[in-house]
Amino acid sequence: MTKGNKKGHAGLIIFILILILAIGGGTGFYFYQRQQPRKAVEHFLDSMKKMDFDTMESLIQSSDLTALDNADIRDAAYTDFFSEINKKMTYKITKNRFDIQNGTASVTAHITYIDGTNIYKATITEFLRQIVSNAYAGNKLTEEETQAKLASILSEKAKKVEKDVFSETDITYPVIKTDSGWKIVSLDDETVKIMSANFKSVEEEINNSLNNMDNEDSSGSSSNAPEASADDTLNLTTEKFTIKYTKHTITKDFAGNPCIMVYYDYTNNSSSASSAMVDVSLKAYQHGESCEAAIPENNDDAIDHFTAEIQPGQTVNVCQAFTLTDESDVTVQAQEAFSFDEDATARQILKVK
Repeated sequence: MTKGNKKGHAGLIIFILILILAIGGGTGFYFYQRQQPRKAVEHFLDSMKKMDFDTMESLIQSSDLTALDNADIRDAAYTDFFSEINKKMTYKITKNRFDIQNGTASVTAHITYIDGTNIYKATITEFLRQIVSNAYAGNKLTEEETQAKLASILSEKAKKVEKDVFSETDITYPVIKTDSGWKIVSLDDETVKIMSANFKSVEEEINNSLNNMDNEDSSGSSSNAPEASADDTLNLTTEKFTIKYTKHTITKDFAGNPCIMVYYDYTNNSSSASSAMVDVSLKAYQHGESCEAAIPENNDDAIDHFTAEIQPGQTVNVCQAFTLTDESDVTVQAQEAFSFDEDATARQILKVK
């Protein structure tokens, strides 16, 4: 091989090396840029888990996190609850559609988070029970004390989360390149839903639940009347209490109208003092219509026991009275007060004559 040929081959090799480096450098730059929107979303989701609102805001193009306030997420009273909920969130990036020319991307994350439906239901049940108990004990709570009590119950319930309360969803985040880095375009409703454990607002849910309970109590329609058989007995056990039917009598109320007095043993199964009035929802029906509560003409210690607060493990005999329209049978139904568990129900048919 001549000296000239050697120089030609050497020049060709150098050209090819330069070309490879140029292509490799371009490819490396592309893959580097492609990872940036993904990292921005990962940083955002990690900040969600830590409740780091400043970092979340810096990663949103609009810097608008007001939707979190609408859901009470940034309310200091509920910080412990939402921190407990969000730190258990996990995620995995599944897609990254990257457009280097337009400086945009769509990053999809598969997120596993806590569905707080049962937490809220259990919280509302316990919250209402405690509020009623305080009210009848003559303890009037301030608005701040009431909110603190609600927040405390929420936090306690969140610490006892079971595995089956987790839900999964996919969120695609639109990401855009800005002068200060890659950012998510805006805070979406689905992300707020995840951070709030599937509810829009803590206090809104409390109010809705109260309204629903009021509607149920005031409806009194025949469609809500229970059906019972001759073998049914008014015996019911829950985590909070046990009641066992003992007897019933027919007497008159303070106005001289007939009424039925229903007696049952009430046992406090909870870990704190409570009463039948707080725990038990007992209703009576005639002809498919609910009977109104009555005030008997004669006093009875068992009537006073209905409102009496007793200690855990104690049992008292309780009486509740209801008006009668005639001498037809009465169907009584017992449930846990302020509860969403419709399966925990006991019924019995009581003979009037």
